[in-house]
Amino acid sequence: MKEGNLNILIADDEAPARNRLRELLSDLPGTQVVAEAANGVEALERVHDTHPDIVLLDIRMPEMDGLETAEHLLKMDNPPAVIFATAYDEHALQAFERNAVDYLLKPIRLERLGNALKKARALLPAQLEELRPLRSERTHFSVSERGRILLVPVDQVVYLRAELKYLTVRTAEREYLIEDSLTQVEQEFPQRFVRLHRNCLAARSSIRGFEKQHEVDGECHWVALLKELDEVLPVSRRQQHVVRELGGKC
Repeated sequence: MKEGNLNILIADDEAPARNRLRELLSDLPGTQVVAEAANGVEALERVHDTHPDIVLLDIRMPEMDGLETAEHLLKMDNPPAVIFATAYDEHALQAFERNAVDYLLKPIRLERLGNALKKARALLPAQLEELRPLRSERTHFSVSERGRILLVPVDQVVYLRAELKYLTVRTAEREYLIEDSLTQVEQEFPQRFVRLHRNCLAARSSIRGFEKQHEVDGECHWVALLKELDEVLPVSRRQQHVVRELGGKC
């Protein structure tokens, strides 16, 4: 944490809550609010523009909650410190305390806020991993590109393909490289993505059909046809049951 004024970003979907924090911070010398945001997506945009020292993150927000936002912040070269704000939730508070994660319990009190700011620090990946069960379903993948965090909405992904230690994430517009695990994505989004091959997941909603390209020794060899792209994705023998389940015939 740098010396001098603390630049703070407030992220909360409720304007009265943001106003309350701004008023409290005005009573704490050496702090200034540099930006506000109503959800995690906005918060990440404001972080790039304002470079705060500390982000006060509400846990429950639309579009992207505080826990997912913190995960994306960790991909920055120099992430800001994070303090979560939450209404009373015994399970969440126990998880925060067990993993030494800074939090504020609503309604937030001036003394508690001041103490939290004094000890605020950047989260560690291991801390966030322990908090993952508290997170809502992830809404975005993220990638660090040219010093910024680019957000890729999960619902815009056509397919993901494993490439060495990275995943290629393909949307209708372009490709991105992320460091997620294909197995982890499959487990996290079982209703959204289906495995076509050991190294490929496709969005169920992006598959417009299947085509049998050729036969060898009586075996079916299928490819998936996509709605958004003029590409085909091979279906492995082990995954040919997907063809039947999604309407093809083998």
